[in-house]
Amino acid sequence: MRNFDEITITNAVIERLSGASDARIADISASLIRHLHAFVREVRPTIEEWEKGIAFLTDTGRMCSDTRQEFVLLSDTLGVSMLVDAINHGAGEGVTESTVLGPFYVESPPEKAPGEDISAGIEGEPLIVTGSVHAPDGTPIKGATVDVWHSDGDGYYDVQHLEETGGLAMRARFSTDGEGKFRFWTIKPAAYPIPHDGPVGAMLEKQGRHPWRPAHVHFMISADGYQKLVTHVFAEGDQYLDSDVVFGVKDSLVREFVAKPPGPAPDGLLRNSPFFHLHYDFGLHAS
Repeated sequence: MRNFDEITITNAVIERLSGASDARIADISASLIRHLHAFVREVRPTIEEWEKGIAFLTDTGRMCSDTRQEFVLLSDTLGVSMLVDAINHGAGEGVTESTVLGPFYVESPPEKAPGEDISAGIEGEPLIVTGSVHAPDGTPIKGATVDVWHSDGDGYYDVQHLEETGGLAMRARFSTDGEGKFRFWTIKPAAYPIPHDGPVGAMLEKQGRHPWRPAHVHFMISADGYQKLVTHVFAEGDQYLDSDVVFGVKDSLVREFVAKPPGPAPDGLLRNSPFFHLHYDFGLHAS
């Protein structure tokens, strides 16, 4: 077949998929071709615009590194990450809603004992985080793995300034006790802009959008017999709750970071200065 025009070329490309290695690859590829061709026919780009689009994707790839995933940022800011999450993680009675992983997760974070301070000495407002993990019926889950990570009081993650922190900070792995509980000390996170010095930032500017995320703490929780939960807990009252650049906020994930005066903390420690307290009880889907 030859001499394709703007209508006939779509089916011609799809017909070339007859030798795909499996049916799923053929289905995904065919859908991609149909939607991509429909997009091009709708937008009708000039050659110059097409070249700029290719350059944008090329620059996005060049921006990726061991500590930065520009394509994840692109997926996040276009709402694709949350769409994929919504397709794969429906809500359920007694379980916590999920949200995006984000670009700053680090595999195998340092394991810490209950109540340890994970701030690595970084200055900030003290925060104690307490919580529990339970089954949909409320039964505590002992030995659940709880990975946590968050920004500092200026909105930076450790992987964005390793030289300043001397290593990983404000991230750790805990295990729930016999009552399904965990706790740790850290510093209060702040709202922050996603990295916007690259192609995704330039895209947001041209779209008339800000790059900010509301303050939050990340959690990744897993336990035998249950689905892994990836979620955030957001700070109540944050100015960006209704305009999160990655569309990750859900009402059920918003909690107050409660200001506390000097005195006894929830873990029994006597604090001689003010601090904050965040508490959340997480429910896991049975697998």
